[in-house]
Amino acid sequence: MAPTDQRHEHALKVFLDARPELRESLDHLNPLLAQAKGETQAQYREERLHEAFEAEAEQQGLFAWELTLLLTAATPEEYQAQRLEVHREVAEMAHMGWLEYCDLYGIEP
Repeated sequence: MAPTDQRHEHALKVFLDARPELRESLDHLNPLLAQAKGETQAQYREERLHEAFEAEAEQQGLFAWELTLLLTAATPEEYQAQRLEVHREVAEMAHMGWLEYCDLYGIEP
């Protein structure tokens, strides 16, 4: 598992640990719903967990990867540094200038 995968799995654990009601709900999903989708119960549960994680990120105005960083960074400063690093990489991949990218996404450069 790549470090980013490990980080995301850790973030999912932190997210779920902070939401016992979600854990309870995920532990009691209808197995027929998984079967109808052609998935195992574990796959179906994992998919619902990811949906809940993404919904939480959206509610906070974040991308899911930003929520992952937020839940796993040791300090707020570490979170901000990592967040800006990823945004810079995205800007480069999109062949956008950094200031243009920051303006588009409301990021303080």
